[in-house]
Amino acid sequence: MNGSSVVNGTEGGVDTNSSSRPVTLAIIGCGQRGKGYAEYALKAPGKCKVVAIAEPRPKTRAAMATAHAIEPSLVFHTWEELYAVSSESFKGTGKRLADAVVVAVQDRMHCPVVLAFAEQGYDILCEKPMATSVSDCVRMAEAVKKAGIIFGMGHVLRYSPYIKAMSDIIHSGSLGRLINIQHLEPIGYYHFAHSYVRGAWRKEEDASFSLMTKSCHMLAPATPVRVSSFGSLQHFRKSEKPATAGSATRCLDCSYESECPYSAKSIYLDRVKAGHKSWPCSVIVDGVPDIENITGALQIGPYGKCVYESDNDVVDNQVVNIEFSSGATISFTMVAFTTLICERQTRLHFTHGEIIGDMSSFSVTDFRVRAPPDTSPSTIPNTAIPNGNTSSSLPVHPGTKIHNPPLEGGGHGGGDLGLISAFVEAVRTQKQDILGVDVEDILTSHLAVFAAEKSRREGCVVSIPEFIEDAKARFGGDV
Repeated sequence: MNGSSVVNGTEGGVDTNSSSRPVTLAIIGCGQRGKGYAEYALKAPGKCKVVAIAEPRPKTRAAMATAHAIEPSLVFHTWEELYAVSSESFKGTGKRLADAVVVAVQDRMHCPVVLAFAEQGYDILCEKPMATSVSDCVRMAEAVKKAGIIFGMGHVLRYSPYIKAMSDIIHSGSLGRLINIQHLEPIGYYHFAHSYVRGAWRKEEDASFSLMTKSCHMLAPATPVRVSSFGSLQHFRKSEKPATAGSATRCLDCSYESECPYSAKSIYLDRVKAGHKSWPCSVIVDGVPDIENITGALQIGPYGKCVYESDNDVVDNQVVNIEFSSGATISFTMVAFTTLICERQTRLHFTHGEIIGDMSSFSVTDFRVRAPPDTSPSTIPNTAIPNGNTSSSLPVHPGTKIHNPPLEGGGHGGGDLGLISAFVEAVRTQKQDILGVDVEDILTSHLAVFAAEKSRREGCVVSIPEFIEDAKARFGGDV
């Protein structure tokens, strides 16, 4: 569709006539991420309102337009159509269609969309990763700085109550100096099969390497200095295909299907038959998933293919070691083969204590608290740990306290809601620091991930400052 309506037209990112009206958003990409961010407008209509959308899939587009009562003239098939109408509006009236845009299209489209709307002066929330090449990341950062806009990145974990509570303790210095972090990113066996073997992130050429698309969240202890990394695609390849699967290329035609942990029938069709309508079923069809459309998708689409016959090429396991300017070190592991689905496991070691967390609750132990001399070792039973933590019993130390941050709802432990609410407030007040990071911080985190991938591919230790300096020298000034 196209049109020329201007809803709550804005100048300079905020409505010059009213500081109390909701911040207006244009959502570019109405899939799982775009829809998730837009839900904040339904939960807090006094804070923000979705006034325009761009989405190529007809049923998904119609559902979003209906949910947010969007004027038909501001419902677009493509981001280019939205951009063209915005350009006409800005030339004719000096006003934009909305205060800000949420960029939730496929990863390789982030750069052109951000460059276009930054030039028009829109504040922007961009889903992670920033971009899929070093050059595009640098160009985007320069465009954002040149435009002087509010810029948020979909690093949702840093906005979850769990991470915020843990960060407060880390930065307080109450446990002394941070020495080491051990972090496990358990992607989940069927999640990896869904997203990185059959899904949109399966091929580096079409998306990016898996460390970037899954694990580009912010680095915190200090300036990252050196990185080394190892990893490969171990299992999801033809040489690992069970002999009993024979020549079958689709799960619905395979005699091994009932034994396969990666069966598309089990992951999608059986779930829908049981009444499951959300992820991962919802993302493989346009509209509400049902037995008929899911069966059709498995018969002809990539989500029904055998995981050993797919065209995937991204790694299914990777370790990354980082040294920071403070001397602190991080050991990070990303692995597909877990029952946990993105429930990160973290251990942080300080000079005077440690923190152990599982994305739900975390324990804080102060070594300086002493037990009576006759105290014998004991354990905390699983039932004593909040939020149903079922990890093995934890040793009792008299200086240990269990923290159970509130679960505020929404994806990523409340991180989705935390990010969009912070972004909306940053746009309303025109204060970037509400987001806790700026575009330079975001760029650094992404370039550190590219440096890790360089280490993995070339088998060398990479100097991150040199990598960043070289990237800016090569690609800076190219906006």
